[in-house]
Amino acid sequence: MSSVFALLWRVVFCFALASAVFMASSDVAFCQDLPGPSTAMRQPAAQAQPAPNAFSAAAPIVDEHYRLGTGDKLKVTVYGEDDLSGEFLVDGSGQVQLPLIGQVRAASLTIHEFVNEVAGALKGGYLNDPKINVEVLNYRPFYIIGEINKPGEYPYENGLNVLGAIALAGGYTYRANDKDIYVRRAGTDQEVVLKASTATRVYPGDIIRVAERLF
Repeated sequence: MSSVFALLWRVVFCFALASAVFMASSDVAFCQDLPGPSTAMRQPAAQAQPAPNAFSAAAPIVDEHYRLGTGDKLKVTVYGEDDLSGEFLVDGSGQVQLPLIGQVRAASLTIHEFVNEVAGALKGGYLNDPKINVEVLNYRPFYIIGEINKPGEYPYENGLNVLGAIALAGGYTYRANDKDIYVRRAGTDQEVVLKASTATRVYPGDIIRVAERLF
């Protein structure tokens, strides 16, 4: 009888051992078959592209091509002559009042042309060979009208574009055409249609008009 129980015990033990080995091998195979993290999960999230900057600076005004006008503030340096140097405003008549020589025309002249005007006036009995430098300290303002929230006159900022100008003026009204703008450059009577984008420059004395959209 004891031998029968011993035999049964061995059978049960062997069966349990075989079952444990089978389950362990199945678990290993199952784990090997499990999919790893998906490629999409492993990829870093795409970074959002920054929005265009409405105030992104375009190339600064090239002074040798810029034409002076009423409201420009100039720094005039006559080397070796401190009494003749200083900061001066182009007045409403387009003139600059300088020490000793009085009024000198500035409006519609480039800086180089204005330097020649000042040098010519100083050579007329005052200095034999004047050395002069002129800088624009502050440019005249620009104007913006039409379908914007705060129409009016605004100080010019070097490198300003039309989206920056519109932002300074409080942004568009709900009726505004935000695709195009109308610009009249200083010294001209013609209004031109330009794209409302960061690529469209604003210049001192510009009159910018934002039109109402048609529909």
